[in-house]
Amino acid sequence: MDNSSIDLLIPWFQLRSIPGIGNLLYRRLIDRFKSPENVFAASLDEIVSVEGVTKKLAVLIKESRLFDSVKRELDLIADKNYGIITLNHRNYPALLARIPDPPPFLYIYGSLGDTARSIAIVGSRSATGYGIATAKNLGRELASLKITVVSGMARGIDTAAHMGALEGKGKTIAVLGSGLERVYPSENIKLFHDIAESGAVISEFSLMAAPEPHHFPIRNRIISGLSLGTVVVEASKKSGSLITARLAGEQNREVFAVPGNIRSFKSAGTHSLIKQGAKLVENVRDILEELPHVLKSHMADNKNVREDVLKAMPAMNEDELKIFRLLGPYPVHIDDIVRKAGMDPGEISGILLQLELKGIVTQSPGKMFSMEIDRLFPQ
Repeated sequence: MDNSSIDLLIPWFQLRSIPGIGNLLYRRLIDRFKSPENVFAASLDEIVSVEGVTKKLAVLIKESRLFDSVKRELDLIADKNYGIITLNHRNYPALLARIPDPPPFLYIYGSLGDTARSIAIVGSRSATGYGIATAKNLGRELASLKITVVSGMARGIDTAAHMGALEGKGKTIAVLGSGLERVYPSENIKLFHDIAESGAVISEFSLMAAPEPHHFPIRNRIISGLSLGTVVVEASKKSGSLITARLAGEQNREVFAVPGNIRSFKSAGTHSLIKQGAKLVENVRDILEELPHVLKSHMADNKNVREDVLKAMPAMNEDELKIFRLLGPYPVHIDDIVRKAGMDPGEISGILLQLELKGIVTQSPGKMFSMEIDRLFPQ
């Protein structure tokens, strides 16, 4: 990061350093004034008009100065060539920006890129072999579909999910509960660098911030906030992963849970989530059934997917193939199929019935038809 870019960040760090301004209040100030520069330029009365800002805090804002600690932080960012992305930047993750208290800025090692198709995988640090294998398989399969795997780079399930995504030649994002210069756990230093090669390691904490216990519940809202849904693979009743699941629900995101041994306390948390309505996950198909638009956009991006699918299908005649090509993972109403095919509705109904009998098309209530998802992911 060059000096001119660093200079643009000074107001962001200066505003963040003022005691009493947390993420929620920072968000309100940016929503109102659009940038930290405008906050500092605003009148005392204008600042006080923002919900949650007292006159005392407004005075602190008006009288604030650039602390030496901020200068040292910015110098270290430039020296290490880390990236910073601010809340008002066009590339700030859109899903994360929707939560009530997004970080004003994120420290980035690597490249965030497009985060629109992201799924979080979290779970126990002291995971069983079953949990490790499941997390790695889910990470690998999601990554192979160009779905970004988000996790916290902790021991156990998190590490397995990241490694699976890397094995799947895909992208993964690690959200730290410490600064980028304090990699935790230390044995994951190689994973830290491997993730950054194709994805990113991010944090909202200053570069030298230690992995304090209270940091992890804070960072969990970023894991869930970055993601369309959160999969809890293995968790006890008091696991921090359940905090991530709760936050996902509060953020109006999907919550998934992998069942385990009914006698294992390490699965008690996931079983509790399932009882509360979380989607039970046995494989990646269970995730995609709840998020069909993710798979649909992937198939639109990857022209080879549909042809690969066709090779594994039972034989179809010309008319059946024509109708099948109009379908995808997301249900389509029969009227839309008729309109696109330009064929007789009765004839199309017969063709769809034949495709159902062959096990390659599924009919949903309301005369909605879709490609049988099991055909996309054969066991």
